[in-house]
This record gives sequence, structure tokens and C-alpha cells, in this order.
Amino acid sequence: MPTSMRVMELVRFGAADTAFAARELPRPTPGPGEVVVRVLATSVNPLDLQTRRGDYRDQVALPAVIGNDVSGVVVETGPGADDFRPGDEVWYLAPMFTGRGTYAEFHVVDQALAARKPARLSHVEAAGLALVGVTVWEALVERAGLRVGERVLVHGGAGGVGSAAIQLARAMGAEVVTTARARDHEFVTGLGADIAIDFSAGDYVPQVRALGGVDVVLDTVGGDTLTRSPEVLADRGRVVSIVDIPEPQNLLAAWGVNATYHFVFAGPGRAKLTALGRLVDRGGLRPVIGAVLPLADIAQAHALLEGGSAGEGRGRPRGKIAVAVHPLDESPRRTTSSP
Repeated sequence: MPTSMRVMELVRFGAADTAFAARELPRPTPGPGEVVVRVLATSVNPLDLQTRRGDYRDQVALPAVIGNDVSGVVVETGPGADDFRPGDEVWYLAPMFTGRGTYAEFHVVDQALAARKPARLSHVEAAGLALVGVTVWEALVERAGLRVGERVLVHGGAGGVGSAAIQLARAMGAEVVTTARARDHEFVTGLGADIAIDFSAGDYVPQVRALGGVDVVLDTVGGDTLTRSPEVLADRGRVVSIVDIPEPQNLLAAWGVNATYHFVFAGPGRAKLTALGRLVDRGGLRPVIGAVLPLADIAQAHALLEGGSAGEGRGRPRGKIAVAVHPLDESPRRTTSSP
């Protein structure tokens, strides 16, 4: 077992091409109740971009290893960590802002945060689903309480969160309306959206109103999109936003429809992952992976998510950008029943 590991460390806040450096750090050792996981795959999320830019500089001391999604194989267990054995395949969402994130070859985590990887998912797919899946589950199931037969508007249906939200809402028996560019309409309807609206071709609000409004809005954009959410809500509708609000928002229109607002910043935990895994294994949810890059190219992965030059003029890929940390055929596998 190696005593060191390769990481991509955030050494300065700012542009992706100057923010990261490859480093060798000591491999973590497990404490009581902890397991060490050989990270086979992680992914890049908007939270990572915000952290890299310095939006959370008060919570992140440099240098730091960032990243939150993990899919990999347990290689060592600490005292009392009896839920897993070496060789078990796990996936989880790592605690945020610790400086000991997942852009690394190994990661240590409290066993209570990890779950068995769904058998139907590859490690790349599992890493692409952890944070967005937990976020969407909390947004639609736990906060919005989406019900069979209701209508939901998912903003940004072609993105990582949006593509998962469409599938989950469909599995819950809801009618799904989503905003996406015209070139992505076939893609989002293939995921289960009933109606796709091209937000770049005109105002989406009259088109949603013509349908009779929606019961739930999932806001993945923020700003004007959040402000205008009440304009498309049916009476007693719910808005769930996963976007930070850097400036005050005028939500006065929400009073007219008795709207309820929820703001979601999802955290780690086994229960949501286990529920998501059951849905995956029933065929109701599968992450969309738009690109897979090696760990050494983490700056390029950030640029792709931002839709910059690394996207070769095509903008950001559909779905999630995953990062293959280890060659995916190197680790032993063990298939066991959950916790």
C-alpha cells in the first residue's frame, strides 16, 4: 500500500489554468469509524468552480484539496468501522470545505456517509451522480414534496442537475416542463421531459402560463430566473432554488400565489444515496456523463464546465463532467448487500 498519493491542489483563487498544482501528499489513515477509499472517479460541480474562484475563501484555507463526489473501493478500515471491508465498492458525498477533498488518489471518510455503489452504475457514473442526485432528491422529494400528477418546471434541463431532476420528477409521476436550448430538446425529452421550451428564443413565462402554470419550480440558474418564478406558479406553488443569492431579490409577486420557497445546500449522508441507489437499480435514474478527463486535467475540466475555450466553441457538455482518478480496471471488486 503506498504511503503517499497524488492530488491536484488548489493553490490560489482565480482562473482555472493557474489555480491548481500537482502535489504528493501523505496517504490518509483511518481514525475510529472511518474508511480509506481508493478514489476511482470524482466529478466537477458548480460548487467547485465557486470555491476555485474564491466565493468561499472564508471557509477554505489554501492550499486545499477540493472536490466532493467519490466513487471507489475501500482499501483500509479504522477501529469500529464494521460496515465495510477492503474491496467493497462505495460512493458518497464528501464533507464540504474541509480542505481534504476528492481531487486525490485516496480519501478518508466517516463510514456513516458512504453507501454501497449501485451495481448498475460504473464508477464514473456514480461519481457523476452523488452531489447532483442528493441535491435533486432533497429539492424535489424532501423540500418541494412533489406529488403524482403535479407539474414541475426544471430550469436548465440539459445540465447535470437538470438532467437528473427530469428523470427523478418523471419517476415520481409528475409532468415535466424544462427550459433548454433548441439543440437540446430531443435530449431532454429523451430523459422524460414532456415539454421543452427554448429559453434563448424568447420569454419562457408566457409559454408556461399557457399551460396553466406549474406546481413546482426547480431553479438551477438564479438571478432573474428566481425573481420571475412566481409568475409561472399555480396557487400555493413551491420554488426550490439551489443557487446562491449574491444580491437581494424582489420576491413580492410570491405573495399573490401563496408561494413557498426553499433554498437547498445539500450535505453528505447515506440515506439519500441509498434511496437514489434503489431508483437507479430499478432503471428510473441514470446520470448523464458529458465528458471524462484524467485528474491531471482538472483545470480543463473546470474550463469545460464554465463553457470556455476547452469546450472548443461548443460550450459546456450535456450532463456531468467526470474525472477518472485511477485506471478503472485496477481495483478489486466485491458485491455485497447494502447498508
